[in-house]
Amino acid sequence: MTSDGRFEPVVELHYHGRLARSKTMTTKSSRFVSRLTGSTIALVLAGGRGSRLKMLTDWRAKPAVPFGGKFRIIDFALSNCLNSGINQISVLTQYKSHSLIRHIQSGWNTFRTDMGEFVEIIPAQQWVDEDAWFAGTADAVFQSLDIVASHNPEHVLILAGDHVYQMDYGEMLATHAYLGADITIACCTVPLADASEFGVVTVDGDQRIVAFSEKPEQPVARPGDPHNALVSMGVYIFSYEYLEAELRRDAKREDSDHDFGKDIIPRALQAGHRVHAYSFGEQMEDRNAYWRDVGTIDAYFEANMEVLQANPALDLYSSEWRIHTYQEQLPPAKFIGAEEGGSAMGTSMVSGGCVINRSQLENSMLFSNVQVGENCELVDVLALPDCKIGKNVRLKKVLLDNGCNVPDGTVIGEDPEQDARRFHRSPGGVVVVNRDMLGQEHRYSPIGLIDHNDES
Repeated sequence: MTSDGRFEPVVELHYHGRLARSKTMTTKSSRFVSRLTGSTIALVLAGGRGSRLKMLTDWRAKPAVPFGGKFRIIDFALSNCLNSGINQISVLTQYKSHSLIRHIQSGWNTFRTDMGEFVEIIPAQQWVDEDAWFAGTADAVFQSLDIVASHNPEHVLILAGDHVYQMDYGEMLATHAYLGADITIACCTVPLADASEFGVVTVDGDQRIVAFSEKPEQPVARPGDPHNALVSMGVYIFSYEYLEAELRRDAKREDSDHDFGKDIIPRALQAGHRVHAYSFGEQMEDRNAYWRDVGTIDAYFEANMEVLQANPALDLYSSEWRIHTYQEQLPPAKFIGAEEGGSAMGTSMVSGGCVINRSQLENSMLFSNVQVGENCELVDVLALPDCKIGKNVRLKKVLLDNGCNVPDGTVIGEDPEQDARRFHRSPGGVVVVNRDMLGQEHRYSPIGLIDHNDES
């Protein structure tokens, strides 16, 4: 009870079994947080192509791209919801979504629908124009408002389905409710040189956002920190009533891009609405916050390689914050000739169904069902599911898309000019190889090309 007789909620958060202290609140309660998460629906925006990932998104949406040996990128946002106690999740799809839908149906169908829990897939509704797809992130949510309203949520958590991170959304919800914010935006610090790829945020001393610029050419550094900028993570919290009103207002504007970063947030700031930042990582001083936008080939490759580190910032092995996924039943990985010194692995990750035959691996990650023939040398290799690598193959800093059949004696990664002619070489020197580049056929259907391994 406050001095003026008002009831002040006691708010307490528990993170990984420990009491979590916030800089914005002095007390917190798990009951308060569970009430918030129980009345929140998460909308995962998973409709984008992710064109900066080049050929990796030719056959699948970016959230469906494999990551970390056995997962998909979307598994991280979905797992964060599950671990945060948010069990009402809608995934908004659009671009080449077949493999994404199959993955969600296969691996995320264990919710108790009789208890109001669900993971549902929402395709583009085409409300405004039967020939129009989503015009922007805000339009994607606007087109789904009738479905969202049917679940009667108090709060709406909007997530990008193409980022890799581990985050408890419960504390962010508690902060949003405690401050009485109209919009709360999760933010993190990135190098100033990279900030032009994000929405750059400026806050006052109370973490209220005073300026927001979507992908500026000249991003503004954090005060007192000239080398870094505060950016949006693409994680937003709204009350449902406020969100509905703003989306309906935006839908009527002919000059709008119908996008949260370009339109909804800037106009909220212009109108003086309460827009607050939630600084991811600063609320938990004992935790190394990890967030990656794996939007380019180099960023995607580097993030996977980070998982191989001895003490990675992204802990896939934690029993306290599990990353859930779907993976088919496969036999254990097998290493032929290891007892003879024929197979050797230096800090590598090998998934189920893989067979390594008297070959050397160093700092490499093999997804499921990858076969490696005799006398191969793989250094800094990322091999997506179902690849077959022949005998006497040498690969260095190579990304093999799923289903590649690499012929005997192939050498990739040792001659940059030849690699650039035959394959795709990223600015960071990663050589990307897919089946088309190897001259391997795809299966056709009456409507065009089909990925014969679309489950990957």
